[in-house]
Amino acid sequence: MDTHRTDAAPGRALRAAAVLAAAAVAAVALVSVVHERTRPQIEASQRAERLARLTSVLGGVAWDNDPLADTLAVRDPELLGTDETLVAHRVRLRGVTVAVLLNVVAPGGYGGAIRLLVAADPQGRLLGVRVVEHHETPALGDGIEERRTDWVHGFDGRSLGDPPPARWQVRKDGGDFDQFTGATVTPRAVVRGVRNALVYVERHREQLFAAAAAPAAP
Repeated sequence: MDTHRTDAAPGRALRAAAVLAAAAVAAVALVSVVHERTRPQIEASQRAERLARLTSVLGGVAWDNDPLADTLAVRDPELLGTDETLVAHRVRLRGVTVAVLLNVVAPGGYGGAIRLLVAADPQGRLLGVRVVEHHETPALGDGIEERRTDWVHGFDGRSLGDPPPARWQVRKDGGDFDQFTGATVTPRAVVRGVRNALVYVERHREQLFAAAAAPAAP
């Protein structure tokens, strides 16, 4: 009987296991090092993407602050469409607030609540509207998305006086805004949500468009 060969087998298995374990530890350590080194670039890229999405609704408005950091907590269940505390972003140029970006909710969509980003200037004029989240029926209600149609651009330049309050409705209800064939509920909810956002801006204009605080003296 070859006892030497029998005794050697467990030893080789243990050495192989040790090598595999060491390789696994080294691989994990390498991944960790790479992750730590690339994390700042990844976070910066993600932040730049969020900022681009946020400010894309501003059109040609010039700004020089950081709207992601220059925020205000807002809450109004009636006009902002939810009991949640939402975030308003201030857009400034040389310390003057030139626009406000409101995150609002338009309840009453066919598939539930529709989340919107509404940009308004100090005169209460709409700079743009974007649909952030919805659950509407594909190929019907999803026409509210900018990537699907240009319907949402119908709000650009509008205000509470343009059209008059009674005409802030879809055409089927006697208003100025188009609806979609076979899907009136969705645009109706968005029109109402945008109008309510403008009412909120009008009621809270002083707070929303307050100038940037002067830096503290050294």
